[in-house]
Amino acid sequence: MTAAPAAPAVDRRHGPRRWWALAAFLAAVTVTAAVGVLGVSGTADEYADLDRPSWAPPSWLFGPVWTLLYVLIAIAGWLVWQRIGFTGPLWAYAAQLVLNAVWTPLFFGAGRYGMAFADIVVLWALVVVTTIAFLRVRRSAGFLLLPYLAWVTFAAALNFAIWQLNT
Repeated sequence: MTAAPAAPAVDRRHGPRRWWALAAFLAAVTVTAAVGVLGVSGTADEYADLDRPSWAPPSWLFGPVWTLLYVLIAIAGWLVWQRIGFTGPLWAYAAQLVLNAVWTPLFFGAGRYGMAFADIVVLWALVVVTTIAFLRVRRSAGFLLLPYLAWVTFAAALNFAIWQLNT
């Protein structure tokens, strides 16, 4: 009796499928960003009116920073997908994208600074988990998430300070 032949390995690194996957990762972060944009629509004045720490950045800085971060986040996810497909590390990746999307409407749309802080603390933890998992799968993907982790750390401190100054 002979064993059944093994299923052919899926090659995620070559061919048109990989570019469609990159487009899907870019679409996922675009949806995350779009939820944020909808959550901050018309809130520049609200941010300007908040009591903020002296180290708070100007509102115009957030757009360019997040644009760069979202591109890095998409590429990191795509690199991991190429190596192992949609498995555990990418579930953590997806979960942190959801929490990322939820933060902006909580903070700006609802003005719930304490709830937004709770969200960003869990987001931070998931970004750490995702970064570590990505480093284990593909070091370059993990390194691409380090600026994101740094920015979320900064954003959490800013969120906490604004929450404390505006209660």
